[in-house]
Amino acid sequence: MLYRISIFVLVLAAIIAPASAATVPAITAFQQIFAKVNDYTVTVHAHEVLGDQTQDRVYRYMFKRPNMVKTQILSGPGSGGGAVWTGGDTVSGHQGGILSFIHLKVGLHDGRATSLRGYTIPDGILQNQVGKYTTMKGTLSERNGPIIAGQPTTLVELKIAEGAGEPGETRAVIYFSKATHLPVAQIRWAGDKIISQEFWTDLQTNTGLKDSDF
Repeated sequence: MLYRISIFVLVLAAIIAPASAATVPAITAFQQIFAKVNDYTVTVHAHEVLGDQTQDRVYRYMFKRPNMVKTQILSGPGSGGGAVWTGGDTVSGHQGGILSFIHLKVGLHDGRATSLRGYTIPDGILQNQVGKYTTMKGTLSERNGPIIAGQPTTLVELKIAEGAGEPGETRAVIYFSKATHLPVAQIRWAGDKIISQEFWTDLQTNTGLKDSDF
């Protein structure tokens, strides 16, 4: 699979790329672009590891300001399931398969509404993914990244301060398209072990989503 193969290219680039000053204009550029985004849709190819367990899923995300999010699991565990979050500490949705007709409202952190590593629906939206790099304690830097899906990228790396991230998490890297200034991929490590990675594809902004779409 192209995205799983690409991970080796990303890891190699992160290892051999030269260090640079701890400035992050890539995130500033993202924030400037995103300030003009009212809504977006994106496909998320996610890989997570927890102990000896792994989870591979493809999600479709829909977002509309200020806090309306709809997700659908396109493939992987729970395929066919979906949920809506509109702020607060609950989500409404349905599971995949023969239970798809049953709609439930559950807590935001309920296992039926989270990924293997416990990531919630709002954790997955782009602005929150990028926001962690400016709010989490650690050392931030950026440099040229690899070409991903034909796009030259800027690599932003966060060396996470001890105890600031998830248990054992030490480093996170996010890749921004030089053309659009929007994120295209992310990898997180605990030591030398990858614990999660995401590829964002088919990203469309300002599509005209309405409240009724959620």
